[in-house]
Amino acid sequence: MTATLIPRQILFGNPERISPAISPDGTRLGWIAPRDGVLNVWVAPLDDLTPDNLTTAEAVTDDRDRGIRRFAWAHDGHTLLYVQDRGGDENWRLHGVDLTTGVTRDLTPFDGVQAQLVALDHLHPEHVLVGLNRENPELHDVYRLELATGELTKVATNPGFVGWVADADFVVRAGVAPTPDGGTVLMVRDAAPGRDEGAGEWRPLLTAGPEDALTTAPLAFSLDGSTLLAISSIGVDTGRLVRLDVTTGEEVEELAVDPAADVAGVDLDPDTRLPRAVTFVKDRSELVVLDPAIAGDVEALSAWHEGDLRLVAHDDADARWLVAHVVDDGPVTYSLWDRARRSATTLFTHQPALERYELATMEPFKVPARDGLTLQGYLTWPTTVPEGERRGLPAVVNVHGGPWARDTWGYDAEAQWLANRGYLCIQVNFRGSTGFGKAFVNAGNREWGAKMHTDLLDALGWAIDEGYVDAERVAIYGGSYGGYAALAGAAFTPEVFAAAVDIVGPSNLITLIRSVPPYWAPMIAQFHTRVGNPDTEEEFLWSRSPLSRAEAIRIPMLIAQGANDPRVKQAESEQIVAALKAAGVDYEYLLFPDEGHGFAKPENRLRFYAAAEAFLAKHLGGRAEP
Repeated sequence: MTATLIPRQILFGNPERISPAISPDGTRLGWIAPRDGVLNVWVAPLDDLTPDNLTTAEAVTDDRDRGIRRFAWAHDGHTLLYVQDRGGDENWRLHGVDLTTGVTRDLTPFDGVQAQLVALDHLHPEHVLVGLNRENPELHDVYRLELATGELTKVATNPGFVGWVADADFVVRAGVAPTPDGGTVLMVRDAAPGRDEGAGEWRPLLTAGPEDALTTAPLAFSLDGSTLLAISSIGVDTGRLVRLDVTTGEEVEELAVDPAADVAGVDLDPDTRLPRAVTFVKDRSELVVLDPAIAGDVEALSAWHEGDLRLVAHDDADARWLVAHVVDDGPVTYSLWDRARRSATTLFTHQPALERYELATMEPFKVPARDGLTLQGYLTWPTTVPEGERRGLPAVVNVHGGPWARDTWGYDAEAQWLANRGYLCIQVNFRGSTGFGKAFVNAGNREWGAKMHTDLLDALGWAIDEGYVDAERVAIYGGSYGGYAALAGAAFTPEVFAAAVDIVGPSNLITLIRSVPPYWAPMIAQFHTRVGNPDTEEEFLWSRSPLSRAEAIRIPMLIAQGANDPRVKQAESEQIVAALKAAGVDYEYLLFPDEGHGFAKPENRLRFYAAAEAFLAKHLGGRAEP
């Protein structure tokens, strides 16, 4: 059986439509789609909107360069907000589009400043809370933005926080302060009627040590401001949904917990601010209903369409919901749910052209690491091979970034690409990955290039022992931390892999940590705790840096880098490329002058994937589109 080659343009070019969002008044739908080849925001009336009449939409933005990747509705009834940077530098500016006049304004017109959208609230439709590192590049103060005039008024000076939470009165009353040991302290202050900046001094409410820092975070104040919803792993292993007393810090109530997974998402009632449902991500995504009032809605939507149900958005009246159904072997389907009529309408899929091709299935697996820790991951099988003939396959270990993130079940363009080209795609949630509780994430502390790497080897070894994989035809591939893992595979265990592909991966952990963006400085203790401290452990970090073992690399490599990357600087790729060149190693180097930490522009994505596909075909023997 020979599966049809899926064009790279369909897999990695612009999607047809993505990121739909319903307007707060429930009358319009917005989404991101190409306009003259560049992603922009489109809007259409929601009444009677069907796949057949999406042509009534109009583009309300006119980006001509990098494309728009994130937008949100303001609650004033006529403003749409989006962020954009320049060349991938991540100095995001907030823009507003007046849908009545069609005028677009740069609402944060400051060079070298990063804007963060802190809060939107239907009770305060004329304002938005925005974080700006305008006065100190390391810290984002909070400003109230008046949408009508563009006036910015500072309402919270940052004393060293890395996150903020506003209450129902739009007063910033909680912040997350990092501690020198890599932990965090949840700080709060009292409300002050008529005063944006709150009252009194900041005081500690909840302390999370370094072991709990990645699995504990504040979410939202109650309507009366007396309690605070949070995710907390303090005293247990997994992050639970709890309610804290704002006066005492005591845990008032445990609302949701799963012994195998952290709370990954929470849906709040727009009026009461009470949690209605939570999401746990295990092998697949599980939506757990907390509020009986929506149990019927969720049951009907779960039965209506296959795949994992995700609650995407709702209007302010909570009358219409926007939902997604995610499958592994097809595009994401977005639908509108009318609660009163109890009727669902399919709006669109993110890339309908995928439906013309045979897509691969993604199968969860669990294997023990060499020290007994259970590893979870996914196998995406080649569509060119019948199920009964899955033996001796070429394989690609596709390593996720972060590393404080995880792979999940569902449509994955890279996994489909690799499977369609004839490779078994192996994705491993190695120790340090998030979502599996604090013991698992903390098992990755100080294990870059060590146990985090041997986890990948152990999963691969299992697949080889099962007979699935030809040990002579394996590549390691990834971006960001995954790029580091690819470099580590080439430098530390070159005998295991036939080739490696690194996308914006750090080659020297010392220079990586010393060159983080200024607004990451408050979080540097996390890096010191979880990776290492270059000021006191330079030798240790050098030993875990692929650059330190560059002379051991003997496998061919493909390296891709964005020139404007603020996280993993161009020097990280340049220094390993120089070492490869000096050693006479076979390598290819792609430098993208108009990109940052990844590829935003479709022409750059297509250029990279064309090169990667030819590279893998040359060294592993898979298929390639001309």
